Amino acid sequence: MAQVDHNKMANAIRALAMDAVQQANSGHPGLPMGAADIATVLWSEFLKFDAADPRWPDRDRFILSAGHGSMMLYALLYLTGNEDVTLDQIKKFRQLDSKTPGHPESFMTAGVETTTGPLGQGIATSVGMALAERLLAAEYGDIVDHYTYALCSDGDLMEGISHEAMALAGHLKLSKLIFLWDDNGISIDGPLSLTDSVDQVARFKAHGWNAVHVDGHDQAAIAAAIRAAQKADAPSFIACKTTIGFGAPTRAGTSKAHGEPLGAEELAGAKKALGWNYGPFEIPDDVLTAWRDVGKKGATAHAEWKKNFDKLPAEQRSEFQRRIDHKRPAAMAEAIGKLKDRLIAEPQTIATRKASELALEALVPVMPELLIGSADLTPSNNTRTKNAKDVKPGDFSGRYIHYGIREMGMAAAMNGISAHGGFAPAGGTFMCFTDYARPSMRIAALSHIPVVYIMTHDSIGLGEDGPTHQPVEHLASLRAMPNMRTFRPADAIETAECWLLALENTKGPTVLALSRQNLIPARTVAKAENLCATGGYELIAADGEAKVSLYASGSEVEIAVIAQKQLAAKGIATRVVSVPSLELLLQQPATKQDAIIGKAPVKIAIEAAVRFGWDAVIGHDGVFIGMTGFGASAPAKDLYKHFGITVEAVVEAATRRHNAA
Repeated sequence: MAQVDHNKMANAIRALAMDAVQQANSGHPGLPMGAADIATVLWSEFLKFDAADPRWPDRDRFILSAGHGSMMLYALLYLTGNEDVTLDQIKKFRQLDSKTPGHPESFMTAGVETTTGPLGQGIATSVGMALAERLLAAEYGDIVDHYTYALCSDGDLMEGISHEAMALAGHLKLSKLIFLWDDNGISIDGPLSLTDSVDQVARFKAHGWNAVHVDGHDQAAIAAAIRAAQKADAPSFIACKTTIGFGAPTRAGTSKAHGEPLGAEELAGAKKALGWNYGPFEIPDDVLTAWRDVGKKGATAHAEWKKNFDKLPAEQRSEFQRRIDHKRPAAMAEAIGKLKDRLIAEPQTIATRKASELALEALVPVMPELLIGSADLTPSNNTRTKNAKDVKPGDFSGRYIHYGIREMGMAAAMNGISAHGGFAPAGGTFMCFTDYARPSMRIAALSHIPVVYIMTHDSIGLGEDGPTHQPVEHLASLRAMPNMRTFRPADAIETAECWLLALENTKGPTVLALSRQNLIPARTVAKAENLCATGGYELIAADGEAKVSLYASGSEVEIAVIAQKQLAAKGIATRVVSVPSLELLLQQPATKQDAIIGKAPVKIAIEAAVRFGWDAVIGHDGVFIGMTGFGASAPAKDLYKHFGITVEAVVEAATRRHNAA
């Protein structure tokens, strides 16, 4: 490696960040300037990575949780030789179609481990990555042996998700997880003292972490702290006291350095103070060579890893690669097919949360990467299969995770587990608590991360717990989220089909909205194909030309089926369309949609939720039988009657509309 002063290497990060933000006339120069010493020490002395292969499975993971400081990460990727981040891309910082967007996006830029934007998400996701590393190491041994590092800011630690993340990591003793805190004492509004006086080192120690203070501009002290953290038997937190906008003559140490260009005069002054006598985007050859040597250094470790990996039996190598690549086992579909056959032969009137448990029992034996858990609602979510072994502090041989009452932390950890590779995570809570998990769920959708949310107690059908626990607007809000699939199955067979679709979807997350109450089987005839795959399908055909179409999801399909029989008895030809996934139905080609929706003059949708979204099927003048406000506390049957979600209401509305036609 070329011998270049590390201060000069750090200044290269600062200079690129200042120049890129200035050219874009937008961005955050303060963090890259303040944290450059931390990054230089970590990347040049400790981080195990190969710039030529950013996806090497045993690389150390580096997460810039303070995503607004993205130019620091882009500078590091460019300097170390990442092919995605060229100098031209640095010059296109924050511009359309560049690989250097305002906040790091894992789906856009090689070398970015996870999308970080909302503060706190990165550190919480890193907990999942560190957990995945330990779980995979327990299974595969020494070919999985790497650290997870996260650089976090004051804002990351103020966000509530930080508590959930650090508590879970401390409890599980994730000793290969290391947080580096850019402790600059400044937020957008001004000094951190305006809003916060927490002793963060004491806080982390209280959560079972190894935690220390260092001078964030003393590279030797930073290195010593990281070496000690690598030897600790707990996750580590290193508070690095820094100056935001380090080097800027008048803005250093102030909020003015945080989120705006320095301006030509301040930028020139900063470069002069740092002894950086080069033009915009100019990196001297000796500094660039030193950084490129850092990027190449990991090739030796990579080659050694490959040699050890090749010593594994061929079948084990193939299985490891399959799991890292998120390729699903062929036996998965067969297992669900057998379950469907059994459910046809032996129909079961059960809640779809129980049907989900049956699906999991079928899937777990054929899918070793399926990693299930719950946010302290295991008996209610029905997520724990027979003979499941718990993941415990220091014991990572299990495959069931008790996440605790940490919905957003659970969802973020699952993002990290999935992004790490090797596992297909699924986690449960109540449907209404998607509100708590939603920021992490949104990151999964944005980043195309394949995770499954097992959301039970999906409507007023949960009964006596009342309106605080009864989701009414949640289906609509989740359906509105791009790249989020939401399924609300009507019975055990639909649940099995939806589970298969959820796991086959490796380009994004899936919600399974499941009932607490028992549901009569809707499907009684064997069908090899997955009818839920188009989002909706004709469950019951009309006798003759349909005059009424009834559309329903989940528990309300049962209402539609009974109403259809009564309407048919009155001579009104009626069909029933089950719609397990409204948004998936609306994504079908127009001809397919039209065939499923049909041309009956009377269209009625039935769902124990708000109407929003259903007009795309029934039209603005269609009939909707569902919720218009929040729920109430009472037994489920009483609530359905109270809110008018009944067979009688459907039959009356259909008859009235038919007669008026």
